[in-house]
Amino acid sequence: MDAYKSLKEEAYEANIEIPRRSLAIYTWGNVSAFDPDKAVFAIKPSGVAYDKLSPASMVIIDLDGKTVDSDLRPSSDTKTHLVLYREFSRTGADIRGIIHTHSKYAVSWAQACKSVPVYGTTHADYAAETIPCTGYMSPEAVKNNYELETGNLIVETFKKQDKDFAEMPMILVAGHGPFAWGKNAAEAVYHGAVLEEICKMAHLTLALNPKAEPLPDYIIRKHWERKHGENAYYGPK
Repeated sequence: MDAYKSLKEEAYEANIEIPRRSLAIYTWGNVSAFDPDKAVFAIKPSGVAYDKLSPASMVIIDLDGKTVDSDLRPSSDTKTHLVLYREFSRTGADIRGIIHTHSKYAVSWAQACKSVPVYGTTHADYAAETIPCTGYMSPEAVKNNYELETGNLIVETFKKQDKDFAEMPMILVAGHGPFAWGKNAAEAVYHGAVLEEICKMAHLTLALNPKAEPLPDYIIRKHWERKHGENAYYGPK
């Protein structure tokens, strides 16, 4: 019996959502699913088209970065996921899924090296503050271990900006693209899709009004609190 069967199935289902949600073409994206009890995560194999994937093709990686189940090469972004899961585990964040894609609008903001201000309530429903964009990685970091240092850059950006991974489930890596996460792999994909839509809306807002101002804080807080606050009332009971 496959000890990682359910984890592989979760990762597989999340990965095939990437093309369904138009978040990437070809093999330009990956999702992982984390099991904190086993201290392993399942991730898409490198360079395999989405329509060729199966639950059995998912690669199992431990938190030491070792492949513990699969003959396939894991995604080239595996070490970024690894750094983030280590940080989530260290801080006690209940995050069990990560997505990275090259969706058009999110990548455009990342290539412009611009964080995304809260221009409207759609953004405020999912993040009550500016979506951060990292700075460029240093030449030394690129030479060291690019994917590992990408994870370190995300962690460092959150620390510098004093952001909470649970309250800000998304980030843009300068010149590269978006990462998002959630309580499971499916929610990570959901947040990846939300990030793409927020970036698209922000782009269109600035196209219509280059001088657009962020939404007033009292409206931002209202929309965040009605979904996530102590007295939240949005959605089913």
